[in-house]
Formats: sequence, C-alpha cells, structure tokens
Amino acid sequence: MRRRKFFKLASTGAAGLTMAVSCSNPKNDSGSLKKDPDQPLEVPAYKKSKPSSFTPVKQKSANDKAVVALIGAGHHGIAVILEAANLGENVHVKYFCDVDDTRGEYGITEVEKVQGVKPLRVRDMRRVFDDKEIDGVFIATPEHWHGLATMWACQAGKDVYVEKCISHSISEGQQMIETAMQSGRIVQCGTQNRSSDYALTARDYIKSGELGDIVAVHIKELLDGPVPFVEKEDTRTPDTIDWDMWLGPAPKVPYNVSRNKSWGCYWDYSGGNTMAGGIIHQLDMARLVLDDPGFPKSVYCAGGRYFFNDNREVPDYQLATFDYGNFALTLEAGACTPYMKKSGPEIRFSDDFPHWMQNATRIEIIGTKRMMYVGRMGGGWQVFDKDGQIVAQESGYYPLKAHIKNFIDCMRSRNQPNGNIIEGHNSSVLIHLANLSYRAGNKQLVFSPEYETITNNSEAQALSRQHYRKGFEVNSNV
Repeated sequence: MRRRKFFKLASTGAAGLTMAVSCSNPKNDSGSLKKDPDQPLEVPAYKKSKPSSFTPVKQKSANDKAVVALIGAGHHGIAVILEAANLGENVHVKYFCDVDDTRGEYGITEVEKVQGVKPLRVRDMRRVFDDKEIDGVFIATPEHWHGLATMWACQAGKDVYVEKCISHSISEGQQMIETAMQSGRIVQCGTQNRSSDYALTARDYIKSGELGDIVAVHIKELLDGPVPFVEKEDTRTPDTIDWDMWLGPAPKVPYNVSRNKSWGCYWDYSGGNTMAGGIIHQLDMARLVLDDPGFPKSVYCAGGRYFFNDNREVPDYQLATFDYGNFALTLEAGACTPYMKKSGPEIRFSDDFPHWMQNATRIEIIGTKRMMYVGRMGGGWQVFDKDGQIVAQESGYYPLKAHIKNFIDCMRSRNQPNGNIIEGHNSSVLIHLANLSYRAGNKQLVFSPEYETITNNSEAQALSRQHYRKGFEVNSNV
C-alpha cells in the first residue's frame, strides 16, 4: 500500500503522549463473572489457536487466473463485482448467484462486456461452492446470510470477500474466525476504509502525540428521514424467488414483500441499516485510526422508534456509549436528519474536504491538545486547534478499488488482507453490543474482553448467541 506523509500546515509544538498510552485498553475489572452451569464461561476457541493456525495454502502467480463468483446480486454486490472484473488483474467472474431471478441481469451484461464471457446464473450458493474451479467468492447477501455463507465457502476451499456487518451475532463471528483458521482461507471484510492511505497517516499523526491524550471518539451515521413505513400483508411466494433459501438460517415465516425488500428493518435479518449497514464503516475506520484498541468494558445504548409506530423492529435512532476505561466512544445513528449529507463524489474523488458540521458520516477524535475530523470513503482528515485553525490535514479517496485489489492480491500471496476477519469481528462485536443493550431494554451491559461475553444480563447474553434453522447449519468437520 502506498504511504504518504501527512501535510502539516502549522507548527504543532512538542509531541504529546503517544497513542500506546492514551488509547490503550488497560486492565480493569470487567464485572463479576457469573458462572451459569448450563453455559460455562470459556475463552473463544479461535483465541486458543496461534496465528499460524491460518494454515499456508500454495501461492499463485499473478499470471494465474482468479476465478470468482458473486453471491447476492443487489446494487452493491454488482458494484463490487464490476470493480473486480475491471481491475485488469486476470480475474474471471464465473457465476452470479441470487435466490431472486429478477436481480442481477444488468451486472451479468456489464461483466460479459468486460470479459467476453457471460457469467452463469444460479440460485443456490452451494452449486458455486461445489465447483472446484472457483477460487473465491464475493458475498453481498442480506446480513443474516453473511456468516453462514462465509463458513460454507471456507469449508469448500474458497477465499471470501464478505460485506459488512460480517456476522449476525457475537458467537457467529467467533465461529467465522475459527473456520477461516481451520480451513486456511483468506477472508477480506467489506470494510474498505482499511485500504485507504489516509487512514494510516491519521493513525500515524495520533501516534505522534500531536492530539494529546484521546478523551473521546464520536462516530456519526445521521441520514435523511424520518420516512414512514407500511408493512405489507403476507402473500403467496412469487415464482421468481426461492423464499426458503432467502430465509436460510433465519426462522421460517411466510413470504412477505416487506421482509424481502426492507430486511434492514427486522432483527432476524439485520442489525439495522444505520448501525450494521452504515456506521460499521466509520466504527471500523475509527478503530484502525486508534491503532485497533481492544474491546470496551461496558456499553449503554438508548434509542427507539420515535416517529412512527409501524411494526419496524429496528429503532430509527440510537445513541450508544462504550467505556474503554481511559476514553469514551459513542455511536450516533439514525434516519431523521434531512439537513445532514454524506460525502458525495465531489469529495470522495477529489482533494476537497467535507463541510464537517453537516457531514452525516464523520468521525470526531477529541484530544487534550487538538481535535481531528476523519471522513469515511474519502474526505481525508483535518486537525483543528484554537479558533478553528487547521494545523494538519490529508485528503483521501474512495478506497473500494484498492480494497478489492488487496483481496485478489492476498488470494495469490496468501498474506492476511487489510480487512482481515479478526478485525472485522472486533468491529462487529461493538455493533452487536449496542443493539443488545437496546433490545434488553436500554440496559448497561458489562462485557468481558477475555471471554467475549456479557456478564451482567442473561437476556442480552441469550440474544448474543446464534441459532441456525435446521438444514442451514455449519458443518463441524472442516
């Protein structure tokens, strides 16, 4: 990855405390661990394995064709696979897999223009996994399928690019890491800010001590809205969709177009559009910029459906606070702020910076000397001193292409990718903890980083465990 030095605009004085001191996760009392004889506390299995458990697989040359498939042919899935096809890195897209026959035709047509061969369309991802020619898959399904599809793919000997939020529960994320380790597969999480150069220089700036001690980190996902929602009645399943396969590991329910098309409103399929589908990007980037601190010791999440009583399970506004012992981190997510705006192409693909105060997806890092704003998916970063003086900055660009290239490169080199499965899991855990706090009745949850478990609330702990529907389980024999 190309590394650039950040551009200082003014003298910043003597270096302050380094990030290793100011943003570490010190030892602390994470709460009294209450042992349940039915659920004994255990360190997650993946933590008992050494890093070498990512067993070596034979390297490939850049001249070797990488044969891949798309699983989940929605708008974003098509955008990702088109980036892969257009890399010029000897990538061949063999399959478009989607349970809905009405999706993906545009993408198939565009990929055929690039590679001269039309990808095959299939409904069942297991057909893709059974094809020994497939080297890797891009998983862009609804969230409840991310974990199981990743594990099935790894067990079938495929490398994986999986969209965020990578898991649907804390326990599922742990199992995904273990499966990747046991199978020796590359897993790149779709948190593409990890492939942005400017995130790394922001991290370097913080390590230099120029912000001082980190006091607080505030992460935003404040989108347009509020928007009313009318839940449709259950109907006969259209012939164009395999509804049982769409549900997959989720509970069996009759076909409902609201669940099908607005799955981000239901806990069975999502952690929420603005949380698991949105702010996860900024959260993961903030963790990278902070040099990937450990887990927090507690979380409290307030929120609710403030505007419409319309059967949507996921709140339209949430505010979560995580206690790291020596700094606080907050997530503020909602769809009720029409005056806020995400960075558009004019920011993502230029050297310009966002208008921070009304930027919907900004990261604010508060230090004892100065503060830093960071943009996601481009937008760079700027450091402010007294009177609005900008003392350092670096622009940045949309990193999706770089992230996909990193995945293809790692498929060949067998190096761990920028968005590796462990950091993808660590970021996802925070999303799950915020939602669990909300679902348990806006309760503060005490969390054990060692055991990766909630220690003071049995209801939330029960919700944190993954349950798969019969016929959609993980094969324990890798």
